[in-house]
Amino acid sequence: MAKIQVKFKDAVIKEMPLTQDILTIGRKEGNDLVIDNQAVSGSHARIVKEEQDFSVEDLNSLNGTFVNGKKVSKYILNNGDVILIGNHTLEYFSEKPGEDQVKKPALRGHSMDETMVLSPTEQKKILVSTEKLDVLGGFLIVEGSTEKKDYLLKDRISTIGKDDGALIKLKGFFAPKVAALVNRRKDGYFINPSGGKDLKVNGKKVDQRCDLKDGDLVEVGDLKMQFYLKES
Repeated sequence: MAKIQVKFKDAVIKEMPLTQDILTIGRKEGNDLVIDNQAVSGSHARIVKEEQDFSVEDLNSLNGTFVNGKKVSKYILNNGDVILIGNHTLEYFSEKPGEDQVKKPALRGHSMDETMVLSPTEQKKILVSTEKLDVLGGFLIVEGSTEKKDYLLKDRISTIGKDDGALIKLKGFFAPKVAALVNRRKDGYFINPSGGKDLKVNGKKVDQRCDLKDGDLVEVGDLKMQFYLKES
């Protein structure tokens, strides 16, 4: 029987057998798999049974669905494939007889109707994992109380908030679990507010996606940070 293992930061938090024809995934209640994280859309993706195979389909989510580091709109799953949704991973396991012998390595991580958010040059490098991102940046804490004074933003999505999994943890009883999300992409970073605390960039309130530039001053509640880019 096929199944998925849901992981957060390499810790298995749930295991689900794929006993139904459609398994829906998203942040909203009512999904078969609810992932309570602001990086996940309300209706983010679904896993669909198609004869003897299972495929994962993105449902026009904001941050996309990735398989083995490649952004996909639809992908037929092979045993061992890793799906990335927000900052959770779903590892697919299949006990279909003989699958290991008939795998299609040339198509691994790449489906015919894949929608890539990449430049034409990057699309030619489809076999190279998009996890190897070129740009690396971070935050220097200018004002406010945090565990460290310098945070490298190495992950695809970094969280600012009170949540246990947040990279930059906010303090205080009224601090939200997720106040902002910082997205790392191949060409740079952008930040999104997630409610609860005002987000400002260079003194201006931000209520939607904002691209970050070297030297930008970011304020989340009482915390002030300066964004920087490391030299490659």
